[in-house]
Amino acid sequence: MKVKAAAKINLMLDILKRLDNGYHSLFMIMQSVDLFDTVTVEKNNLNKILIECDKDGVPCNEKNIAYKCAVKFFEYCNIEDVGVTIKIEKNIPMAAGIAGGSADGAAVIYCLNKIYNTNLTQKELCEIGNRVGADIPFSLTGGTAVALGTGNVIAPVKDLPDCLIVLAKPQQDVSTPEAYAQFDALTRVRHLDRISMIDAVSNGDYEKICSLCGNVFEQAVEVPKRPHIKGIMRKCGADATCMSGSGPTVFGLFSNENKAKDCYEKLSSKYNQVYICKPTKSGVIELD
Repeated sequence: MKVKAAAKINLMLDILKRLDNGYHSLFMIMQSVDLFDTVTVEKNNLNKILIECDKDGVPCNEKNIAYKCAVKFFEYCNIEDVGVTIKIEKNIPMAAGIAGGSADGAAVIYCLNKIYNTNLTQKELCEIGNRVGADIPFSLTGGTAVALGTGNVIAPVKDLPDCLIVLAKPQQDVSTPEAYAQFDALTRVRHLDRISMIDAVSNGDYEKICSLCGNVFEQAVEVPKRPHIKGIMRKCGADATCMSGSGPTVFGLFSNENKAKDCYEKLSSKYNQVYICKPTKSGVIELD
């Protein structure tokens, strides 16, 4: 079975508190975008989970999120025949804050539910995903949504109005655990206007959404190229600029296609990983 797995951006990301179990209580407004990995899942006769990937640097072992999701799926469903081969064609940058690994994990859970005819509900699929990572439940759901708790509570909202999204990842990887540690070390945090953002996304108010975009990780995670990228986006007429996830990827929202293309061209001349995307309504899309 072959599917496309969508990247995501955080239109808003606020961290409410650190929980006793070491996780964090989050408030996120998430949006899937049409930058996709392609994931193929097939049964094998080896009774092993095998990972193959076309990109160097991706772990093809138990460290891969896709592998971990397969393990959790089989545990949840009490399945002993765990022979599957997972092939990943990477387009989404790694360690970028746009859910590349989580998208692949979500795709695996989705495919295994179909292949093994387990008929799990969306809620059950998300429960499996949340045992591996905070972004996986949203990656299974896709579209535009509020995500709460550790990412396990997903509430879809009105689709983001048509726009173009320019993504730029500087030559820097960010470890999510390290980003949270840096956030925890802050003595003062400027939290975001979450209530106004819920109102904005519920009404599909593009201008208000743009005015409220924000990410508290920007107060904790040092990305030296972030101001430069944001500056180019603003000069090109971006309606909003913000870092996604724990970084380092920065996105710009554009209602004007020519301005978005101009921004893409300018950033592409300076950075290797630049993409122009649109919002998409699904996190996982089946291919023929």
